[in-house]
Amino acid sequence: MEGKLYLVSVGPGFSELIPPLAKKAIAESDAIVGYDLYLRWIREWVEAKEIYTLPLTQERERALKSIELVRSGKRVSLISSGDIGVYAMATLAFDLMGENENFQVEVIPGITAANACASLMGAPLSHDFATLSLSDLLCPWEWIEKRASHIAQADLAVVFYNVQSRARQEGVYQILRIMLKFKLPGTWCGIVRNAYREDQKIQFFTLEELLQQQFDMLTTIIIGNRFTRRRGKFLYTPRGYEGWKDSEKVLEKTSLPVNACWVFSGTSDGNQLASEIHAQGKKVVLSASSEYGRALAQKKYPEIAVTGGRKGAERRRQELRESSAASIVDATHPFAEEISKQLIQISKELDIPYLRYERPGLGDNASPFLCATMESAAELAIQKGNRIFLSTGSKDLETFLRASENQTKHWFVRITPEPSILERAIELGIPRDHICAMQGPFSQAFNEALWRDWQIDCVVTKDSGEAGGYSAKANAARALEIPLITVQRPSLDYPRFFSKSSQVLDWLEDSNSIPH
Repeated sequence: MEGKLYLVSVGPGFSELIPPLAKKAIAESDAIVGYDLYLRWIREWVEAKEIYTLPLTQERERALKSIELVRSGKRVSLISSGDIGVYAMATLAFDLMGENENFQVEVIPGITAANACASLMGAPLSHDFATLSLSDLLCPWEWIEKRASHIAQADLAVVFYNVQSRARQEGVYQILRIMLKFKLPGTWCGIVRNAYREDQKIQFFTLEELLQQQFDMLTTIIIGNRFTRRRGKFLYTPRGYEGWKDSEKVLEKTSLPVNACWVFSGTSDGNQLASEIHAQGKKVVLSASSEYGRALAQKKYPEIAVTGGRKGAERRRQELRESSAASIVDATHPFAEEISKQLIQISKELDIPYLRYERPGLGDNASPFLCATMESAAELAIQKGNRIFLSTGSKDLETFLRASENQTKHWFVRITPEPSILERAIELGIPRDHICAMQGPFSQAFNEALWRDWQIDCVVTKDSGEAGGYSAKANAARALEIPLITVQRPSLDYPRFFSKSSQVLDWLEDSNSIPH
């Protein structure tokens, strides 16, 4: 009896997405070979069959078992998730077949992770795209890096498979940094975990923001190209029906002074420090932390060269190198920990003096409710309040919402008025009428009026210092007799640390490193 091998794709794990041809092949088979998880999706179709399951690490054994059964005259379905011809078992089966095999082979196509995840995001793969596996088990890592570089230079949308495992924690971040060398940091990207399975989760980030995320082997990442757009809860990449002229995004081209002091600012007092350095007659570049911050700085300090917006580490490194920066003054927000780490590392690599300027905090006397982390602040807030106001910024919203998943809590937030941040808050489930999108700091009277109107019974904030409006929040909470939970500042080992602008000015003057 002549055997037959069916190479069967059963898609992402949702029975309605398994093609009819797969069901037909399984029905005609005597034996089924596969990983146990894949068989769960088709359990009712295989009950009367011979079933052989082998674990994930035994792909070769699975393929050999299938071929052995076929050679004995049986009809066999070798099962794979996704599409069996994409990063899956089909090629291994062909490798292990003899040249003169006389049995039949039929490949049943399926829905691979790229298609499944793209459909959940919208239509991010509507134009040319690539796929790239980040697993180096079967492919040298240097090949993966080289391919990533070519994909990024071509500005193709790309789907990352096998993103992160326990043994491969850092590889994905190396590849993302390669992407940032050639792609815009604001490029839209999507993450899908467990597509079409239980615990499905879909998130959107910019390319730069992906560096702060955690992944695993159940995660698929799609990175768009420079035309990829977001519309509500969807991403899509235009085909060109509307033309390309107005859609083209180009890297910022600015004439930045050479041998200048670069002030990286995320606060109003950081901007003021840049102005004071400029008043000394020194060359200054003010790098704002957001597009909105850049627009404000350009308006208030037209005499200073201003750059900024969301950028990756590689872009910052490139700008500092090309402009021969004389020094780096890190005046970013006290809680912008990752940016500070980046700037310290870049200063070492480029041998540029680094100074940290940070407005004084209020220390351990800031609040009767002090927390070392956002997670502990979230737990305490849930204990203390029901209508909770977050004055912690947009980055940690998910931490608070996740902490109250099984409880009925009403969250109110104050965030900066940037469209992407506002969209993110809405996407996370914050009701629009619970959002105050305004640029601070705010007066005690304003805080009292807002919290009284919203019937707030607990406030969470950061130790942002006097310049960040902390006292106004503390006094307002005290007047309304509601608890104020304060998150302490992170502690970093800065090479040079100054809490007064005069100290920075004196150091720059004494170092004589910045031309007038």
